Amino acid sequence: MPVAYCDRVIVKDHNKKNKDPRVSHRERLDLQTTAARGGGGCCRSALSCGYVERVCVCPVDADEIRRLGKRFRKLDLDNSGALSIDEFMSLPELQQNPLVQRVIDIFDADGNGEVDFKEFIQGVSQFSVKGDKLSKLRFAFRIYDMDNDGFISNGELFQVLKMMVGNNLKDTQLQQIVDKTILFADKDEDGKISFEEFCNVVGNTDIHKKMVVDV
Repeated sequence: MPVAYCDRVIVKDHNKKNKDPRVSHRERLDLQTTAARGGGGCCRSALSCGYVERVCVCPVDADEIRRLGKRFRKLDLDNSGALSIDEFMSLPELQQNPLVQRVIDIFDADGNGEVDFKEFIQGVSQFSVKGDKLSKLRFAFRIYDMDNDGFISNGELFQVLKMMVGNNLKDTQLQQIVDKTILFADKDEDGKISFEEFCNVVGNTDIHKKMVVDV
């Protein structure tokens, strides 16, 4: 499934240079090619690799909580003790992230439209260097689970992928990718992807190791 970003998101991958947060031309071609072929390649293209990395934002080592506190206070321009949407989006790691609103929705645990310090810490700590694999996968899953019902529906997968590719793919092409992804991942044939099914697809990849971004 599609993940993270600083003018460009800085995704740590020890084997590659820092990546641009936007969907590359090659990735779009990969999606189109795998959509035409069908099968597991299509699903993994939509649910993992470069796309999953873009779900990850603002990861930070848990030992840097004090530094995060300073960062939070700097972002909290009105000294309200919470970050408004505008203040939160001033994070350079998020400014070019097409999934920024989904990230804010997840960070804002109580749904009051602001991100307080506790929510800020809880959000970024999931993506620290020491963060566990399951937490990283669950965050990535929640990006797609827009109604928070524990499943990724066909419509939700389409919406999130659309946020990422914009007008670079026709809706008919994107829908083809979504349909084949659901068909491949949905082992119990209920028409949607559970967290367990999501993990079955991306869990054997090293995506959790890449879900670390410098703040």
